[in-house]
Amino acid sequence: MVHLGSRAVGGAGIVFTEAAAVEPRGRISQLDLGIWKDEHVEMLARVNRFVEAQGSCAALQLAHAGRKGSVGPPWDRVRGWVEPANGGWVPVAPTAEKDMPHYPVPHALERSEIAEMVRAFADATRRADAAGFAIVEIHAAHGYLLHEFLSPLSNQRTDDYGGSYENRIRFLLETTDAVRATWPERKPLFLRLSAVDWCDGGWSIEDSVELARRLRAHGVDVIDVTSAGIGRSPLESAAQAPLYQVPFSERIRNDAKVKTMAVGLINNGKDAESVIAQGRADLVAIGRKTLGDPYFPYRAAHEIGADLAWPRQYRRALV
Repeated sequence: MVHLGSRAVGGAGIVFTEAAAVEPRGRISQLDLGIWKDEHVEMLARVNRFVEAQGSCAALQLAHAGRKGSVGPPWDRVRGWVEPANGGWVPVAPTAEKDMPHYPVPHALERSEIAEMVRAFADATRRADAAGFAIVEIHAAHGYLLHEFLSPLSNQRTDDYGGSYENRIRFLLETTDAVRATWPERKPLFLRLSAVDWCDGGWSIEDSVELARRLRAHGVDVIDVTSAGIGRSPLESAAQAPLYQVPFSERIRNDAKVKTMAVGLINNGKDAESVIAQGRADLVAIGRKTLGDPYFPYRAAHEIGADLAWPRQYRRALV
């Protein structure tokens, strides 16, 4: 309530939750947000009512951590896998290969389990609607489960969910269809996509453009364009600078003819405004900057000369 509510009071147009797991194994750590049971709806609805009372839209990110699940929270000294005996679980993935240090061999999802996972995303979507969210976003980025199926670096399956491009995108398209069929037509559907893996032989911007075209046809309204997550790459580290991911958003927006949201090291109002003014994205997402300053939207508005009225309780002291 305080964390998300303060960003709404701070002037954000949309307030996203953290990644919300669609099943218990979909959490990154034991302390992650979840929406895998109906009992989660009531408290999320309470938060959403406050967020929307401040003039913001409440948005939920539907997620599954895949092979990156069952780790300690980032502030804990335990940085590797948390074993089932200590409250963890065996992560799931497209294939049972140990390709990440400090993680176990994941359980490879059977075809029947993939179908169950699609239903889990749809059930979570129903709960998100019941909780009053205005937007849901499918998380298919950053090396988590849906991205793991997309990337040839992490998907070594030999059935019709692996191998060719058509097969590797199948799980995501089935999930998108299930979510869109459950989510009210009047409400926007976002999808977060890692545009590139930053690794040789990995997912490419050309792959993303083609996928974005298809996702638009499957009812996705906005592609939230980020990058990386499958593995650590010096290429990404070398490229990191303000606005370094914006060219991916621009390329997908122009070539796939779909609305995009840009994200990543967008640290001031002038840069954020330039992305929109130059047609490089339709929305800008701000993460780390608002963690340090919930009132960043007001400061950004002041930078570009926009009139964004402070909450009436604060106005006398600040204006």
